[in-house]
Amino acid sequence: MKSTLSPTSKPKETIKETPAKESPVIDTSLLAAIDPQTLTDSYIYVHCYFENEWKDALVRIWKTTFLIDRAGGTKSPLIHAENISIAPLWTLIPDNKTHTFLLIFEALPKSCRHFDLVEQITLPGGFHVTNIPRNQQDVYHIEV
Repeated sequence: MKSTLSPTSKPKETIKETPAKESPVIDTSLLAAIDPQTLTDSYIYVHCYFENEWKDALVRIWKTTFLIDRAGGTKSPLIHAENISIAPLWTLIPDNKTHTFLLIFEALPKSCRHFDLVEQITLPGGFHVTNIPRNQQDVYHIEV
């Protein structure tokens, strides 16, 4: 009798159930030591509008851009930028057009009520918007 298996085929194996896995154990003293305000997985979205009133304007954002809690001074770093170049590159803005871009930051402490958007650079002309009131959605629309 001839075998119907080809040289590369294998006989079917019985599928066995995987053993149940235990849940990880977390030391409760470690959990108690963590500041609850640092336990966050949310982000802050800042939609920016730049009105170009000049000819051949260039814009960019530096990685040293932060949201700063006005009361506590906590800095929330920039995580991602859309539709704007990260320094040293530049984005050319068409004449007399409004350019929109999105900045995404780490979350601020829950206690924060007002914050500033600050591009901390040694050159003149950095973005700086002060006293932005906090909202529940953490989505903002600002003119820069």
